[in-house]
Amino acid sequence: MSELRSEEKQFLTALNEFGVRFIIVGMSSAVMQDTHVTTQDIDLWIENLGSKVFIDAVNSVDGFYIPPGLVGLNPPMLGPDKLKIFDLVTHMHGLKSFEEEFNNAIRANVSGVDLCLLPLDRVIVSKESANREKDRATLPVLKAALAMKNSK
Repeated sequence: MSELRSEEKQFLTALNEFGVRFIIVGMSSAVMQDTHVTTQDIDLWIENLGSKVFIDAVNSVDGFYIPPGLVGLNPPMLGPDKLKIFDLVTHMHGLKSFEEEFNNAIRANVSGVDLCLLPLDRVIVSKESANREKDRATLPVLKAALAMKNSK
């Protein structure tokens, strides 16, 4: 599993402490499952972005939350800069409901923080369903990593 930086640990720990249900998805999840890929951010699928517990967790690390559409057509965003590593996901192509995916998520401890990770096979389903060029480019590596994992 990859290591988390102190700012990442602080925010993810706050989410856990405030009882926010979230899943790390996308390439971030693949990296945390020892897939040899890179990513620039941590994709978080939060059960309820508007919930009091989520806002309280963000505030507890001196952050702020900008809901989607508040500033033009912006996606949901976190600030200040120390939280911009987190990409808040509002929809996952090809996946089931948050509840179903959360119940089947991989539970892992990364750098002392308990996390829920979207399983690699579900990351692949999501990438295939999104069908963006950048997703198609990563599919061979993700599929090879899944095949290797399944052969163990």
